[in-house]
Parts: sequence; C-alpha cells; structure tokens
Amino acid sequence: MLEKLIPAIAWLKTYDKKNLMADFMAGLVVAVMLVPQGMAYALLAGLPPVMGLYASTVPIIIYALFGSSRQLAVGPSAIIAILTLSAISAASANNPSEYVALAVILALMVGIIQSVLGFLRAGFITNFLSHAVISGFTSAAAIVIGLSQLKHILGLKLLHTHSTIGFFIELSKHLKETNYISLIIALASIILLFSFKKLLPKFPAAILVVIGSSLAVYFLRLNNLGVRIVAEVPQGLPHLAIPAITISNVVALLPGALTIAFISFMESIAVASTFAAKDKYKLDANKELIGLGLANIAGSLFQAFPVAGGFGRSAVNYQAGAKTQLAALITAVLIIATLVFMTPLFYYLPNAALAAIVVVAVLGLIDFDELKHLWKLRKADAYSLLVAFFATLFIGVEQGIIIGVVFSLMTFIWRSAYPHTAELGLLESKNVFRNVNRYPEVKTHPNIFISRIDASLYFANMAFIEKCLNDIIAERPELEHIIFDFSAVNDIDAVALCSLEDKILDYKDNSINVYIAGMKGPVRDMVEKAGWFEKYGQNIQYMNVHQVLAKLTFDEKPKEVILS
Repeated sequence: MLEKLIPAIAWLKTYDKKNLMADFMAGLVVAVMLVPQGMAYALLAGLPPVMGLYASTVPIIIYALFGSSRQLAVGPSAIIAILTLSAISAASANNPSEYVALAVILALMVGIIQSVLGFLRAGFITNFLSHAVISGFTSAAAIVIGLSQLKHILGLKLLHTHSTIGFFIELSKHLKETNYISLIIALASIILLFSFKKLLPKFPAAILVVIGSSLAVYFLRLNNLGVRIVAEVPQGLPHLAIPAITISNVVALLPGALTIAFISFMESIAVASTFAAKDKYKLDANKELIGLGLANIAGSLFQAFPVAGGFGRSAVNYQAGAKTQLAALITAVLIIATLVFMTPLFYYLPNAALAAIVVVAVLGLIDFDELKHLWKLRKADAYSLLVAFFATLFIGVEQGIIIGVVFSLMTFIWRSAYPHTAELGLLESKNVFRNVNRYPEVKTHPNIFISRIDASLYFANMAFIEKCLNDIIAERPELEHIIFDFSAVNDIDAVALCSLEDKILDYKDNSINVYIAGMKGPVRDMVEKAGWFEKYGQNIQYMNVHQVLAKLTFDEKPKEVILS
C-alpha cells in the first residue's frame, strides 16, 4: 500500500548499483544546466534569481519520490515562468513588491489543483487541451518570452504589459535609454550559446556564459557603466514558511493557477511519455499529476514558484544516461550545495546574460512546421492553432490559452452538430454498400434511400440529420423505404432517441417505412429500454443492409428492381 502512495520505495528497494555512475553523471550535468537556467527563468517571472534555485531543490526531491517518470527533469520552465509573471502581475496590479508572496501562493494553488485532479483520477481532463492549441500557444508564448527579455538585453526598465502591442508601446518610450554594453554582452552570449548548440549540443554552454559574463563585469567594472547585475544572492537554504493566503489573492490568482496547472501537466506528461516509450516502462498520468502537485505544494513552503518538467533538461538527463529518479535527487543535492556555498559567485552575473540564456532556450519552441502540417491535414485544427497563437501574442498569455481552448471546443461541437452522413448504394463488384458521392458506379433505387450516419446521435445533431432527411423526401416524392445503417453510430442519447422516434412515426403517416440495420450494443440497450423492439419489431433488428434488402425483395419480389 505504501509503495503505491510513494513509488520511490519500489525503485529504491530494487535499485541496481550498476546504474549509480550513470545516474550521478546525469544528475551532475542537469545541475550544471539548471543553475543558470533556474536563475534566468526566475528573472523571466519577475522574481529574484535565487527563487529559481529554490524551485530547483525541494520540488525536484518531492517529484522524484512521488512521480512515475525516471527521466523527467522537473524545475523552472520558460512557459510556466511567463505564465507566472502574467498571473502575479495581474493580481498585484504591477506592484513588484508583492510578486514573491503571490508567486509562492500561486505555486501552492497549482499544486493543490494538480494533486486533487490526480487523486480523483481526473487526468483525462487535460485531453480537452488540443495539440493544435498547445502548439499555437507555445509558439506565441516563446515570442512573448523573447520580447520580454529585451528589457534585460537592452538594459532598460520597462513595465510589464499583457500584450505584444502594449510591450512595443512601452519599449518605444525608453528605446533611447539603451545600454549598449548590456546589448553587447547579450549578443556575445547568444552567439556563444548557438555555437555550442550546433557544435557541441550536449555541452552545458550556459555555465560558460555565466562564468564569462560575470568575470567580464567584475574585471571591467561594467556594473559602474549601467550594466544591471544579479547582485547579492541570499546564501543558504530557504526557510520553511506557510504562504499567507487571503481570499482576494486566491480569487485573483485562480485563472492563472488553473492555466498553469493544466499547461505544466501537459508539458510534463508529453516529455515523460516520450522517454517512457523509449525505455519501455509504464507511465501513470494520475501519478504524474500527484507528483507534480505535491512538488508544487512542497515548493511553495520553501519559497518556490510553480514548476514543470522541461523538455530540454529532460532530454539532456536522458542522453546523459539517467536510469532512475536518483539522477533527479543528485541534481537537487548539487543545487542545495550551490545555495549553501556558491551564491556569492553570482554577484556580478549580468541580467543580460541570463536573458540570452532564456532567448536561446525558447527559440526552439517556435514551430511553424506544425501549422503547415495541420493546414494540409485539416484546416479547422490549423485555425485553432492560429487563434491560440494570435490571441496569446496580442491579447495576453493566459487569455490566449483560454481563447484557444474555447475555440477548439466550439469547433468540436460544430463538427459534432453537423456530422458526416452518406447515401449508400450497392457496389456490385464487391457486394458492399458505399457512398454514392465517392462511388458513382453504385446501384440505387428511386423508392429506397439508404443512409449511413457517421457519428453518435445526441440532442445537438438531430436537427441537422432531420433536415437532411426532409430534403431527401422533398426531392423524391416516390420514396417508400428509408434504411438507416447504424454501423457507425456508437451511442445515442434520450433526446435523440425521442426525435428519431417522432420522425419514424411521421414517415409512417406518409407511407414511408423505416428500417435500422447494424445497431451496436450501447444503441441496442437504449432502444430496448425505450420499448422499440415491441413497437417496431423486426424493422430495427437487422444485422446489416443486405438483410433489409433481402426482406424487401422477399416481400415485394423485384430483386433486380431494388438493386438496379
């Protein structure tokens, strides 16, 4: 029972010592990568850089104990950082002095939402976030993140705005105040990072940027020339403290907390699933929710902002040879050592260098190939991507994902309200029934209409189906028989059942007989409860359309007439 609650007990009991060196090296590499990244993402969230290190300790440990992925590298994430900034700046009315307290409360709320969903086994809810919406949101968020770092790259003080247009208006007011030394540091850092990414992709080049830029500022005293630096980073571990929650804060942060809870889980489960498939082990989505939720809750008690599983770090972790969650524990221990012993070394670290790390990290998130792919396959999905993209870019990060989700759900509802239906005819060469529009050579009869409905029937789509049938009846006054092929109908609700029965009775009054073939189990269960078998008998119990036609042939003689 305890092993089910704490999965780490199982893998610790059976840990193979042969994996120790691989896990240690993976943990070391990720720690070296995470120190500058964590600080950069904290700065992106409008928080003190040290909070990025706080978010890289306790949350990692808790996830390693409760999560089910062996390689997922949990910690600060660019997307979650920009969502955090959006949520806390809105809740604080752009008062930076409240950011830290609100970020901690936000982490607690995100953790509670994720944990509750996990314990309720409600991980399926995230299925309503379509891949197209996530892709559009991520690409736009990456651009927003890159633009948000311009203030550090240019050495400017800019107010946070919730839209790209607002940002450019704010930037135009201060552009003349650009610090060109900060710009040079940022450009040099970006060139270095891209060079290593191309030549030595596995090497944690960010640490070279941190060391090189810090030394340049220290020896050249660039901070006296207007270059903004991290300055004093608190040494030691964060103190345990329960966040001071108020009702007003919860109300203000709730939209952001819900958004982050879903997005961080989507980001994490997508990454974790990739590596679980490669290593052929089972991943439990609900355990992932619980693990992430508990990681955020525990992190909030130690001054951390919301965390998620990052693709880049997880890929490095996997490539470095991580075999178990011990690699994550080693990463956390090394970050703790950094907090205890090495934070004074970050004093002269320029914000421009951290901004460069963020920019290079998020550029890979911009994916226009997905738009081309979706446009080719189904334009409705491409529209969902574009709506999420432009809403995120021009309205706001939180609003963008919400608008994208609403649009994609409306698209789904529209498609389900207007399902595909087909008139069938007999394809004699194969003795099967096919869509007359796709197979012009099929045989039909003017007195018989065979309809296949390719969707479940429910209250929202019955009006469309009734209209289609009424149009057919109006066009064919000689019609005597309607045959419904229900082989593609997986379910039917009570409202649709009543509507269909009304139409059957209407058609009977107009001397048109209705037959149903190929009903599946769930549909048969519903019509049986409605007493249809007693009312309509054999007319609705045919296994396929062939049987209906055989019945009509036997009763009315002319086989060649029916099928010609």
